Amino acid sequence: MIKVLIIEDEAPAFRRLQKIMDDLSLDIEIIDVIDSVEESVKWLNKHEKPDLIFMDIQLSDGLSFEIFDRVKITRPVIFTTAFDDYMLKAFKVNSIDYLLKPIKMEDLSHSINKYFELHSATNNAGNKVDISELVKQIRLGEGNYKSRFLVKLRDKLVSVEVDNIACFRTHLGIVQMVTKQNKKYIMDSPLDDIMLQLDPSKFFRANRQYIVNFHAIEATHKYHKGKLLLELKPKSEEAIVISTEKSSEFKRWLGD
Repeated sequence: MIKVLIIEDEAPAFRRLQKIMDDLSLDIEIIDVIDSVEESVKWLNKHEKPDLIFMDIQLSDGLSFEIFDRVKITRPVIFTTAFDDYMLKAFKVNSIDYLLKPIKMEDLSHSINKYFELHSATNNAGNKVDISELVKQIRLGEGNYKSRFLVKLRDKLVSVEVDNIACFRTHLGIVQMVTKQNKKYIMDSPLDDIMLQLDPSKFFRANRQYIVNFHAIEATHKYHKGKLLLELKPKSEEAIVISTEKSSEFKRWLGD
C-alpha cells in the first residue's frame, strides 16, 4: 500500500486525480489533502512522511516550491501543473515527475510506474531521495529568466528592464508593475506566473500582494509577533508585511 499525500488547492483537480487512481485500481491510500504552503509545512513537520507526494505548483497562498525552503523532503514528488514551458524539462530526471493538467490516465500510470522503479532502486542503494537540488534547478528555470517585460501604455508598447522594476503588486484586483521611477503598468499575468519568470536571487514573493526587488528595499523593520515590515523605494501605497512563518526565509534571502 502506497501512502500518498496530495497537496492541491483545486477540488476538481483532486477529484480527477482520485478518480483516475480508482480506475487504475492502484494500491494507494490517500492519507491527506492539503491546499496551501503554510498547511503543508505544518503537516510535514508533524506527521510521518508519506511514501509519495502529489504537489500542485500553484497553491492558494503561493508556489509550492516555497515548501522546500522550510521542510526537507526526502520522498518522491510528482508535480501537477498547468504550465507546459521550459522548466518542465527539469521534472523528468531523478525522483521528480510531472503531470500536465488536465491529468490523463496514461500519464498517471507512467508516473506511478516511475515511482516503483525509483522505490526499488532507492531501497537497493540503501539511501533516501533528496530532491532539494533539483527543485533549485526548476526554480532557476535553467537560467532562463526575464531580462525585460513588454507592457502596454495606452496605444504604445513599452519594454521595461527587469533591473528597473521595484515591485509587482496586486491592487484592487489588478496586477501592476511598479518601476523605480514609480511608473505603473498593468500586467496580464497573475503574480504566481510572473514569479516563475524572475530570478529568485533578485526578487522575493513577500506576500499574496507583492513581489519585491532586492534593490528596491529601503529598510526592513521588526513588526509585532515576529512579522517584518518592508519599506520600499519608491514608497508603497500600503504596508508590505511578511508573515511570521515567512520571515526566516526572507532573512535567509537577504543574506544569500
